[in-house]
Amino acid sequence: MITRMLAALAAVLVSVVPAAAQDPDEVATTLDQRINQWFTPVSDFVGSIIFFEVPIGDVNFPLIVGWLVLAAAVCTIYFGFVQFRQVKHSISLVKGDYSDPEDAGEVSHFQALTTALSATVGLGNIAGVAVAVTLGGPGATFWMVVAGILGMATKFTECTLGVKYRNEYADGRVSGGPMYYLSKGLAERGQPGLGRTLAIIFSICCVGGAVGGGNMFQVNQALQQVVGVTGGEASIFAGRGWLFGVIMAAIIGMVIIGGIKSIARVTEKVVPFMAIFYVVTGLAILAINYDQIGWAFGQIFAGAFTGEGVAGGVIGALIQGFRRAAFSNEAGIGSAPIAHSAVRTKEPVTEGYVALLEPFIDTVVICTMTALVIVISGELGSGLEGVELTSAAFASGASWFPILLAIAVVLFAFSTMLSWSYYGLKAWTYMFGEGQAQELVFKAIFCAFIILGASVTLDPVIAFSDSMLFAMSIPNIIGIYLLLPVVRREVRQYWAKIESGEITKFKNAAAEA
Repeated sequence: MITRMLAALAAVLVSVVPAAAQDPDEVATTLDQRINQWFTPVSDFVGSIIFFEVPIGDVNFPLIVGWLVLAAAVCTIYFGFVQFRQVKHSISLVKGDYSDPEDAGEVSHFQALTTALSATVGLGNIAGVAVAVTLGGPGATFWMVVAGILGMATKFTECTLGVKYRNEYADGRVSGGPMYYLSKGLAERGQPGLGRTLAIIFSICCVGGAVGGGNMFQVNQALQQVVGVTGGEASIFAGRGWLFGVIMAAIIGMVIIGGIKSIARVTEKVVPFMAIFYVVTGLAILAINYDQIGWAFGQIFAGAFTGEGVAGGVIGALIQGFRRAAFSNEAGIGSAPIAHSAVRTKEPVTEGYVALLEPFIDTVVICTMTALVIVISGELGSGLEGVELTSAAFASGASWFPILLAIAVVLFAFSTMLSWSYYGLKAWTYMFGEGQAQELVFKAIFCAFIILGASVTLDPVIAFSDSMLFAMSIPNIIGIYLLLPVVRREVRQYWAKIESGEITKFKNAAAEA
């Protein structure tokens, strides 16, 4: 299978190599340029549709950003600020206190969380934060945190629905996500046509999100960091992004052949390590500059409500904060329910409680730390962008910190691409059916886009990635609104079972038996 996949990747390369170029260096450089020239108009066109803007004061506000924030606020109020009330129970579930190994599903609560986190804790936290504070100033960080806290309630809602309406197969495999709760959930409400239509729209957008934000953006920024620490223009990958892409595609291809269990085994080891590694590195820099932390928080709070020095003022900072938070934690996007649906449980709401931890870890903790490092470093306004800005900020602590960041970036990109390959695959098989042939086609396409993402520049990658991810939220949030009463019923039934003693901590129950 891997041989066939790599053959497909080689065909993609051959189709875009200019036949007249003979010199190897000329071929490599021209290949990246031609791919970039072809892709940029495509990303610009898609972005102009998804990010339709309306004027608010002196700034244009993308309606899709308001769509996500409104949904997060509605879920927060509807479920009584669940993100503040049930964190302790969420942690107990992650620890496995209520886990029964005999329940249907493929992975544990912890594995489901790390698989989903491997998609959200990634370059959105490193490069995405840099983009936010570059365009929206330090104040964008405050609005990122607000969006992250609100998004915890959205994650709770959509992941509960993901488990509630998943498909369970005789061989132990499961398939779940918005495409299933849109079609099955709305059919229960007497709207099968609407549900099926929304499910197809979501699936198409999810495949685009998988190859865009979950793939191209990741490998693009990983390449930039690797080039930066391996000699810059003298690096073997400078002007040869496609080569880096081929290497990454080969490695990713070998893992994703094994499916969700293979991905979960890798992510449960890589995600905790890389998150701790990155956070410790960031905290080391903050410790070196401990006397400036208070000043940096002051800049963040002041910028959030004054928008000083930012195009569009407060609204400009708010837009960038909310936009990058949505890209980073994906609350409301509908991606996480696909991973969480594979969990071993018979109570859908348990995975909702586990999932609400994601935006907190991703946005409130890791994004805030990254922003503090950038603000304290003084590199903001230097003209650098994306991961290059974050790398320069890390270098302010010590010249060798960018090397550690390069390792973290590659690990983040690797794990994110693994999880998004699974998300895209489930959307693909929903549309075209389950089977090895259908799966192999998608995996070959996914790996081909790794090469594409390594070959183009940052701006078109961000435009395409944002567009595909945010487009997923349109059908997903419509479904969430219509199915809110279902989630509320699940919550009430779950806590009634706990209060009656029907559900107890599994470890205690096993010990008593």
